[in-house]
Amino acid sequence: MPQFTTLTSRMLPLPVNDIDTDQIIPAQFLKVTDKNGLADALFFHWRYNDDQSPKADFILNQAESRGAQILLAGDNFGCGSSREHAPWALTAYGFRAVISTSFADIFRNNALKNGLIPIIVEEATHRTLFALAEETPRAELTVDLATQTVSYPGGSFTFPIDPFNKTCLLNGVDELGYIMGFEKEIAEFESRINL
Repeated sequence: MPQFTTLTSRMLPLPVNDIDTDQIIPAQFLKVTDKNGLADALFFHWRYNDDQSPKADFILNQAESRGAQILLAGDNFGCGSSREHAPWALTAYGFRAVISTSFADIFRNNALKNGLIPIIVEEATHRTLFALAEETPRAELTVDLATQTVSYPGGSFTFPIDPFNKTCLLNGVDELGYIMGFEKEIAEFESRINL
């Protein structure tokens, strides 16, 4: 898993509530077992016409959106089925953080295990960020995981994250990698109980 310490990026606003995992990554793309090609499948039905030509009015298809690593989404992001492919598609596209007022628990857990930070904000802050995105589209936010803060032009806020996931993200390890960090202690314990 990629390490996450700080991130400074523009945000891409997608003011749609209740975006479910089937909208993030449609079912026809769930046959793969790795992330290759999933960037092109992200929001597939919203991004492409029936002939698979890009829809010019969808924000991911607009040139000024390229390179944004923070997705500013509507309420209740990632609801629906429990597909890990949803955070795979988001990270394959280049997103490292998603900001919303709430996340489905399964999506949030899958995101954290794949290096994508789900940042929960209060409604007033959410409105402020959407207003900022409209007034200053190229404004940058800085996410600092160690201090659990997001800074933006004109303010900052803190966000919650459980200590275990924070530690894993800061060190760039998944759950198994975290356990393997105690390999020496595990070996010493095993040698003691095998006497």
